[in-house]
Amino acid sequence: MTLIRSIILPTFLFKLAVLFPSCDKPEEKAVEIRGIYGHPKPYWDREIKLSELGVNSIFVHSSAINDKMMQQAGSDGLKVFAEFPTLNGKNYVSDHPEAWAIDETGEQVEAASWFMGVCPNDPGFRQYRFEQLRNLLERYDLDGIWMDYVHWHAQFEDPEPILPETCFCDRCLSAFSAFSEIDLPQGSTSGKATWILKNANNSWRTWRCRVIYDWTAAFRSIIKKHDPELLLGLYHCPWNDAEFDSARMRILGLDYELLKQTIDVFSPMVYHGRMGREPEWVQENISWFSNKLGIQQGVFPKVWPIVQAYDDPELISGEEFELVLRGGLSGKSSGVMMFTTNAMAQSDEKTGVMRRLYVDLSK
Repeated sequence: MTLIRSIILPTFLFKLAVLFPSCDKPEEKAVEIRGIYGHPKPYWDREIKLSELGVNSIFVHSSAINDKMMQQAGSDGLKVFAEFPTLNGKNYVSDHPEAWAIDETGEQVEAASWFMGVCPNDPGFRQYRFEQLRNLLERYDLDGIWMDYVHWHAQFEDPEPILPETCFCDRCLSAFSAFSEIDLPQGSTSGKATWILKNANNSWRTWRCRVIYDWTAAFRSIIKKHDPELLLGLYHCPWNDAEFDSARMRILGLDYELLKQTIDVFSPMVYHGRMGREPEWVQENISWFSNKLGIQQGVFPKVWPIVQAYDDPELISGEEFELVLRGGLSGKSSGVMMFTTNAMAQSDEKTGVMRRLYVDLSK
């Protein structure tokens, strides 16, 4: 009888454990950042303190930051992160045609939808952006800089992205040749571009990823020299390795293995509506991304995605917004924000969703 009991009882207990798992609540992961993207003015105009909505951080375009905003954010106990439009060449290339990106035909690229890129190797543009960054850091006591538009000229935020081949200016061709130790043939720009894409494609893609990485390394050097505690974040395309024929690396130049050496916080731009995805895709993407980078809780680099609240191209309901907001906190994410503050302030339903989730997470 003792022997039978010793066999049957453990089996019985095992079946009970499967049928009736423990009701103990799993330990909730830490959520550091409960953010919004955009100037807080739409809420402040209604005399709403963001802390009452559970918000503890704001991400604001660098040009919209001023002393008054910083003072009010401080009184509200908010962290302030400045979005910095790194490789957006709009207006600059018009006044500095030498910085215009060149396509594989040897012609200046056209604007990709609403975005106008720039040749990332133009020395004048690099100096221009570095000085802007230093001036911003000297003027305001920020918590971090979030690099935006960090990719070669293209447009990825649409269901059908615009993915041109760039940049084949003389400066880029010379830099690539030196980096790869490959002698390019004589002839026209279009002839050289054709030769590269046919005979040195892998080296070309590697070099282009390195150029983007060098921008993040330069920014990191500047901000850490100013204040070692400042965070360097990156808004970036959320595509996986295979989408659009591996265009994230192939065209945009985003190599996560390189970038995680310089970036403190990754903010995938999981705009499901604008990209023609289902809301469930947000959770799938952040879980994939967390695994891809080997993200660990409490260790850099971290993941704080930005999800879509803006009604574009269609209305986003409160239920849908809650789904993507929670999806942004999936995987190993330790923070989230939404695009945009104005869209949130215009919707009591979305504001209610944010308040309910953020206040609960702040407890």
